[in-house]
Amino acid sequence: MMNHIALTEIPRLYTGIAEWAACTIYVLNLKRKLKGPSLAAVMCAACLLQCGIQLAAGTFPKSLWIPGMLLAIGLMQVYFMITCEVTAGSAGYYCVRSFILAEFTASLEWQLYYNAVLSTQISEMWLNILVFFIVFGAVFGGAYFLERKHIRKETITLKELLFVTATGVTVFFVSNLSFVYSNSPFSSQITKEIFNIRTLVDLSGLVILFAYHILRQEMQVKYDLEAMRNILQSQYSQYRKSGESIEMVNRKYHDLKHQIAVLRAEQDSEKRLAFLDEMESEIRTYEAQNKTGNSVVDTILTGKSMTCQRHEIELTSVVDGKLLNFIHVMDICTILGNALDNAIECAIQIEEKEKRLIHVEVLSKKDFVVLRFENYFEGNIQFENNQPATTKANKEYHGYGIKSIKYTVKKYNGWVTIDTKDNWFKLNVVIPLPRED
Repeated sequence: MMNHIALTEIPRLYTGIAEWAACTIYVLNLKRKLKGPSLAAVMCAACLLQCGIQLAAGTFPKSLWIPGMLLAIGLMQVYFMITCEVTAGSAGYYCVRSFILAEFTASLEWQLYYNAVLSTQISEMWLNILVFFIVFGAVFGGAYFLERKHIRKETITLKELLFVTATGVTVFFVSNLSFVYSNSPFSSQITKEIFNIRTLVDLSGLVILFAYHILRQEMQVKYDLEAMRNILQSQYSQYRKSGESIEMVNRKYHDLKHQIAVLRAEQDSEKRLAFLDEMESEIRTYEAQNKTGNSVVDTILTGKSMTCQRHEIELTSVVDGKLLNFIHVMDICTILGNALDNAIECAIQIEEKEKRLIHVEVLSKKDFVVLRFENYFEGNIQFENNQPATTKANKEYHGYGIKSIKYTVKKYNGWVTIDTKDNWFKLNVVIPLPRED
């Protein structure tokens, strides 16, 4: 039978495997830099190195115990940085969470094996292997499916990283206190109690870190929704102001028509008559444009057309506004307003004015209404989280225009696609048409 002293120590090999497996749980759920054979090769190398470091650290004197642990944690950090598209802060965040998960798994597995040996008086290798696979499989399998629903690419702030690190350090210190100093109020000299303390403290730390992660994401979702509401309200306010301005312009043009009629009745030169003919033609052109069959769409397109004229942008549109009659006014403002604002913002940056081109289409295809927004762009567009990355210095509210569009379209069971080809940026919105009863 295995001696008592050996049973109180978790094998270093198990600790190394646990640390590697815990990191791999997050690597498989995060956005990765590597794929296929290259990812598999790095994973195998990381496993060998992690186990090798732990086995080597097991030969260190007790005075080098902490440096040995830091070396293992450092390798976990490097593993994240090589395989995943994460910042150093995000890698540190998931490194701490992985470390506590590994500590809990290794502690639980060895505690169950220790109790199994005591109760059965069997210390055969097959029992060791059986407990190992059951515990590691159950814990890491459950962690994988639990985490995959709550992991997304995100930026970890310094405060968040410090909180998670402080939590991880505290959990590790308290859970291992009995191995370093057994006479404190928070430690024990009894093996079973030492195992219980270590496992329960690690479990508590794991729950705290997971709860904090969920809370962070809920707060971020609330922040995103609030930002989108602000943008939506801003778009609606712009629509209202545009409507008032267009109504005033309509009255002015109406007055001009009467003035032209009076001037025509007067005796004047042919040149003046030609000038009046030109004015009347412009009025007819103005009255004919942006008559889509939806007053909200008319107002938005006319307002954005005026903006384009000021910036010498050519905006063309083929729009059947009646297709959007089933969409709420504010939702129309959100989709058209944000899409056109993004296109205008891009076009303004183009130096050659003849290349400042925007085209809008709203048409039906089978049982769907399709909204297409196309604009010419120069340079390269980088994508983050499946949407264009900003080049602005102030990134706080960047991306919420596209997010607002996606959020709004989702309400109608639709979807949004983005494509960039031959220097044309294409935003496509597809929404199912309501069924007629």
